[in-house]
Amino acid sequence: MTLIDFIEQYDLEGPVVLLEGKRGVAPKDGFLLTELGRMLASQTRHITFRRGNASGSDELFSSWVTAVDPRRMQVVTPYSGHRSKANQSQLTFSLDETDLAAEPDIVYQSKTGGRNYKLIDRFAGGNRDRVSIKAAYLVHDSIKVIGSSSAIPPASFSIFFDNLAEPCTGGTGHSMTICTNNQVPYIDQSVWMQWLDTPPTGS
Repeated sequence: MTLIDFIEQYDLEGPVVLLEGKRGVAPKDGFLLTELGRMLASQTRHITFRRGNASGSDELFSSWVTAVDPRRMQVVTPYSGHRSKANQSQLTFSLDETDLAAEPDIVYQSKTGGRNYKLIDRFAGGNRDRVSIKAAYLVHDSIKVIGSSSAIPPASFSIFFDNLAEPCTGGTGHSMTICTNNQVPYIDQSVWMQWLDTPPTGS
């Protein structure tokens, strides 16, 4: 997919594009992440972008979007008050506001891979101790992609910064798997880095 293809297909009222990736970002890659964010913010008009409020890739990707138009940035947090000083969005959804008892599909999909399923069940059942709270991050990663029936629309497309030496691992890998399972198309830097050489649309 080229940048022009992406803009033509998704720069409409309605689509939500997830911006996500690894927390650890080398300085040389950090520049590329912010440059992509600048390009996306300046060359689109309608797309709503979404991130998970993590440091690293999420923050770098979205910095230009929130600077240009914070109304086009959604943030989904694992709990209320999560990194509130770093959240410049005008629209934040907290996992605390989601009734997981009424969202069985979110709970089911968060168990993808079979790991931590007991932890997720405890969390979904209302347990909030120091151990089960770790499940909040997996559930939060799922909601970023599939949304919730009550308030959060699903993502239409996802853009990731992955560790290409160990691809599809950790929270980023979980989100990629959720995308695959729900037919949400996505790309990583092996595609979007080529976009940075694309002339501005209309030039």
